[in-house]
Amino acid sequence: MIDLLKTKIGRLRILAILEGISLLTLVFIALPLKYWLGNPSLVKMIGPIHGTLFLLFLFNTLSVGVEQHWKFKETTWKVILACFIPFGTFYIDKKILSRL
Repeated sequence: MIDLLKTKIGRLRILAILEGISLLTLVFIALPLKYWLGNPSLVKMIGPIHGTLFLLFLFNTLSVGVEQHWKFKETTWKVILACFIPFGTFYIDKKILSRL
């Protein structure tokens, strides 16, 4: 895990995993608490965290794509699309980012 912090692609992979975990937490813990138990406090806390991680992943994908000279049609758009598909960041980490 420490090795991932040394490169931009490694940091992007960490962001992908964190963004996916934040969505899992939001969808499977915070939202049920809000709608079934009437307790929106976790949504108010996790929602902005997930939004921030989402934007960081998006901006870092563009930054890494430009720096690494990724071909937009082959790599960059797939990685960007992954953050718009629920849990797509886990898939894109395994299929693309881990191989770079």
